Amino acid sequence: MRELVIGLDMGTTSVKVVIFDLKGKLITQTEELITTSYPKSDWAEQNPNEIEKACILAMKNAISELNKSQDKVLAVGISAAMHSLICIDEEMDPLSPVMIWSDKRSSQIAEKLIATNDEEIYSKTGTPIHPMTPFLKLIWLREENLKAYQNASYFMSMKEYLVQKWFGKRMIDYSMASATGLFNAKELKWERSALKLAGIKEEQLSEVVPPTEILIGLTESVAQEIGLSPDTPFVIGAADGQLANLGSGAIEPGEVNISVGTSGAIRQFVKGAPINHKMETFTYAFTEDTSIIGGATNNGGIALEWFKDLIEYEGSYDDLLILANKIEIGADGLIFIPYINGERAPLWNGRAKGNFYGLSINHKKEHLIRAVLEGIALNLYHISQSLEEIAGPPKKITVNGGLSKSETWVQIMADILGKKIYLSDTHHNAAWGAAWTALVGIRKVQSFAEIKSNLPDERVIEPNMENHKAYIPVFEKYERLVETLKAFF
Repeated sequence: MRELVIGLDMGTTSVKVVIFDLKGKLITQTEELITTSYPKSDWAEQNPNEIEKACILAMKNAISELNKSQDKVLAVGISAAMHSLICIDEEMDPLSPVMIWSDKRSSQIAEKLIATNDEEIYSKTGTPIHPMTPFLKLIWLREENLKAYQNASYFMSMKEYLVQKWFGKRMIDYSMASATGLFNAKELKWERSALKLAGIKEEQLSEVVPPTEILIGLTESVAQEIGLSPDTPFVIGAADGQLANLGSGAIEPGEVNISVGTSGAIRQFVKGAPINHKMETFTYAFTEDTSIIGGATNNGGIALEWFKDLIEYEGSYDDLLILANKIEIGADGLIFIPYINGERAPLWNGRAKGNFYGLSINHKKEHLIRAVLEGIALNLYHISQSLEEIAGPPKKITVNGGLSKSETWVQIMADILGKKIYLSDTHHNAAWGAAWTALVGIRKVQSFAEIKSNLPDERVIEPNMENHKAYIPVFEKYERLVETLKAFF
């Protein structure tokens, strides 16, 4: 009988369910898309019940492909996108849509807080002041005096809502709690000064538990629908960022993971909960004695998608990227500042704007494509500089996510970093991290570190050091442009 483990990964654009064997080999996968609505400028919302249904359907479809007489599901681990917020009533029903990470309606509140006591809050929570956080979303809801906020008994992320619906428990793991901006990452408890500013009480938030917390007693109706026994252990897991690092094997000091999908991030696990006092990076707890530090960007693959739509290019992404190879490093003086969707690290400014600098009559679409790819990579390199100030130079860099499928972009990233990049054969790192956490939770394996012996094969992308030298002045110019443009955001 095959022993299998499931990773349930609730992202921003879709729910993925991935089934692995105990060595990390992919058995089957399913995906259900999630709809995002934008009812007003800067608003970004989803339907919590639609997401739950997507989770049920994705689980059902994945499990239906197994042979029940030959396959045994040992456990399910949960991964989820950070920074979501739902107002919940006493009966555990939602009073509001899910406000997701890209919702920027609290931008003005962020600006006011940054001008007053942002450093005090940041030093305790490790979460930069930014509209992405539930902390800022709650302040906005309070100041707008909305009924959903007034009538709410509880406030939850989408992951907490799912746990409550399926298991009847109000629980949140350390990493998801850290991402709210309401949690003290050093003391591992809700931060009272943040709660006071948000106008809420601790009892309105969930119990905070380790990522290995086991959930037993799946609701009978859900169990029947997805095809699992109600006794199947679920493990609460963590946020998708931490689990992407874990699923890539980037778990020791000096091991950095870069995830680039629609958005992007660069992260590293550390002991304790060190804080960057420039407020350029985040520190989110993972276990009792480890945290993940890093910086996230709003502008990963979404910038490329935006540009493809802008020029109405009807070919494939692969064909589009091939055009970039015709152009030399630096795109003939053209630099793209990729803040088309506001920005998180290193600026933490929801009002940041994108920019093409250096356009001339000689530039063609190939130059712009090259500049967009370089701009995404230069931005991640910019964030990595802040990370190095806390953790030192990276010893190993892994890259995963949708954009890592592009050989052109990965080579640009390696050349800008001047470092080897390790690519795994799977793009389900967060799901594998969630599945592995489940195995640790049920004690099928003894530690998170053992995952290093259970990873897919890696390919190594070598940097071209001549190209790296050529990128140094390009980055210096990029950095000066960012610093100058900040005054206009």
